[in-house]
Amino acid sequence: MTVLTAGRKQAQARQPPGAAGRDAPLALGRRRLFWPFVIPALLFLAVFYLGPLLFGLWTSFHSWDGYAAMEWNGLGSYRALVDDPYFRTSMVNTFKILVLVGLAVFVLAFALTMVLREMAGKRFVRAVIFFPHIVNAMVFGVLAGFLFNPGGLVNSALAGLGVDDPPKWLGSGNVFLLIMATMVCTSTGFYVAIIMAAVDNIPGYLYEDAELAGAGAFRRFWHITLPLSWDVVTVCAVLWTISSVKVFELVLVFGGTFTTSAPPIETWTSALYIYRNAFTGSDVPQFGTVCAAGITSLLLVAVFTALLRRLMRRDPVEY
Repeated sequence: MTVLTAGRKQAQARQPPGAAGRDAPLALGRRRLFWPFVIPALLFLAVFYLGPLLFGLWTSFHSWDGYAAMEWNGLGSYRALVDDPYFRTSMVNTFKILVLVGLAVFVLAFALTMVLREMAGKRFVRAVIFFPHIVNAMVFGVLAGFLFNPGGLVNSALAGLGVDDPPKWLGSGNVFLLIMATMVCTSTGFYVAIIMAAVDNIPGYLYEDAELAGAGAFRRFWHITLPLSWDVVTVCAVLWTISSVKVFELVLVFGGTFTTSAPPIETWTSALYIYRNAFTGSDVPQFGTVCAAGITSLLLVAVFTALLRRLMRRDPVEY
């Protein structure tokens, strides 16, 4: 910031006399156009984001089934969440996705980035790796049924190899592991593409100098790639934190369609918990508890994101 300010002052000092006066009408016009362009976006955010958020916060302090009048409940809905084992399970699973799947995704993304950096045809390989991310998650849920159900391709292949008692892949004890493995496979390409875009801008002579100095692949990554792409890595970490809370359709199809009418409790995430308690139609909806769960998830993600950005804050590296 100091360098930019000094450069701006030097540029202003080199301007011919009267140049600042000629630029004044242009700056005034930009200021006049600021609010006409910003107000529609602010109205959109207020109507479709801030409004529902405030309504959900207000509803979380009430008991409401969506039809009768709201009844003030105070913090009763939040206390009910603390005592609800289903909610605790869903939050634990959400944090498993956030931490365990996130670590696997970023380790693989960095490994593939270092491999692809010097590979011939890296753009094509990058597109192939990125492709699973643009496919709807429900497709992978349906594909899992054909692959891992008792008569699926995986068990048929194992039977051909002499395995008489194959694992119950879609059982309640294994299905969440398959869900996490599927998320690693489908999400890694997205972050490889983003990190590779940052790595492509790193001058090649830095790697050449490090290689001539005897630095191995890991040292080149640790001292060149990671520091010079740290800002992009921070953004990727925030994006992953936000997306991990929204995991829904993969769990719904993966855990529900081929096992029971609903996914096993062991596979629920916070998003699926909210869905099951609000829109299943089997019981009376408890929108107060549902909104409390949504607000709690939002607050936890906001705190985790703030801490993550705080911990990953570093001084910019110039090269």
